[in-house]
Amino acid sequence: MFDQVAAGYDRTNTVLSMGNDRFWRAATTRAVAPRRGQKILDLAAGTGTSSVALARSGATVVAADFSPGMIAEGERRHGASAPGGGIRNLSFVQADATALPFEDDEFDTVTMSFGLRNVNEPRKALSELLRVTRPGGRLVICEFSHPPSKAFSGLYRFYNDRILPVVAKAMSSNADAYDYLNESIRDWPDQRTLAAWIRDAGWTGVAHRNLSMGIVALHRAVKPRGPVAAAEPTAGPR
Repeated sequence: MFDQVAAGYDRTNTVLSMGNDRFWRAATTRAVAPRRGQKILDLAAGTGTSSVALARSGATVVAADFSPGMIAEGERRHGASAPGGGIRNLSFVQADATALPFEDDEFDTVTMSFGLRNVNEPRKALSELLRVTRPGGRLVICEFSHPPSKAFSGLYRFYNDRILPVVAKAMSSNADAYDYLNESIRDWPDQRTLAAWIRDAGWTGVAHRNLSMGIVALHRAVKPRGPVAAAEPTAGPR
């Protein structure tokens, strides 16, 4: 499904989100705070749009995705064969989030935007992300969530149920993929539940903040530097 929509994926997302995808990407980049000398894993990177924003800092960025179509499109746009030779500190790897092809403690920061809910075993993916992150390294996840306001939540559901399918049909080569998008957002757990999953996977300092009135939540955590004696309470929004 993702292979089929790779070419027009970013354009369609910008239209369907009414431009908010750029704001969400900028907020995620600020939370990651990439620096030269760091090694960063951008999982579920798609065509690499989020990875490019991280690589501009000078950090070494690995853009990983389960879809070979997405990886191929990312390579075409930003790889060595791209115009100008592409981005040298950015590489693309096909990877399964539940069995990552990386060494233990390999990355300074791991991040995942709008991909965790597409993984069959998201809690296993959170544990894998912990494994490949160095002690003291950070996790940043940007994912669709549930607006806390009942009034706004009703408007949001109306948009997803009635407006989004019509726009997706006009914009995308595979409108069924965006029916799946709507269903996956509706069925995904809320902010506090995801925060609990992150904590249970072994991450510490777990916190989240809402973006766009809770349409999206930005989750952050840290890999402990040593064994954790007991699970800590999940921090609230901040």
